[in-house]
Amino acid sequence: MASGESVGTGFAWLAFALTAVVAWGLYGILLHSGQAGMADPVNGRYKAFLFVGVAYFFTAILAPVVWLAARGGTSWSFPATGMLWSLLAGVAGAAGAFGVLLAFGARGTPPVVMSIVFAGAPVVNAVVALLLQPPAGGWRGIHWPFFAGILLAALGGCLVILYKPNPPPPPSRSVQPAAAARVPAPTPGQAELH
Repeated sequence: MASGESVGTGFAWLAFALTAVVAWGLYGILLHSGQAGMADPVNGRYKAFLFVGVAYFFTAILAPVVWLAARGGTSWSFPATGMLWSLLAGVAGAAGAFGVLLAFGARGTPPVVMSIVFAGAPVVNAVVALLLQPPAGGWRGIHWPFFAGILLAALGGCLVILYKPNPPPPPSRSVQPAAAARVPAPTPGQAELH
């Protein structure tokens, strides 16, 4: 653990993790609503992505600067290695958000797209983490429940996609017969002429 980092006690870590679950769980729905709210079928997704960037500016630039300044005595040095990995993390996050928007633009729905994302992301995370930091004893030291968990995550995503509830049909509007719609109603003066 880095010096100066506080040790979490109890279940504070779980509360923070659940905060991320709720925030990222809402992400797809909010992003899709933002895209639709732009009222621009061609460029709405790009406009929505622009405002995701604005939100990142406030939450990922201004908030940490204020937080670091408020802590006092903070070192403002940024080692190149830390900056590189952090920038790559930001690019990965932004690319993922852009991929979600492009999926919506290609007629993917939030329940399906986000189920694929949230079922697939833990699998990618687990595999890449194993490649970067192999376990003690190598791959043979990994217990079968780990692989079962990866399989169940993928299976869970598939089941959500296959059996998601369909939204209700749009309300039907009463339609007049075509012939009646084409013949204008006579005005009081026309009725007397016939």
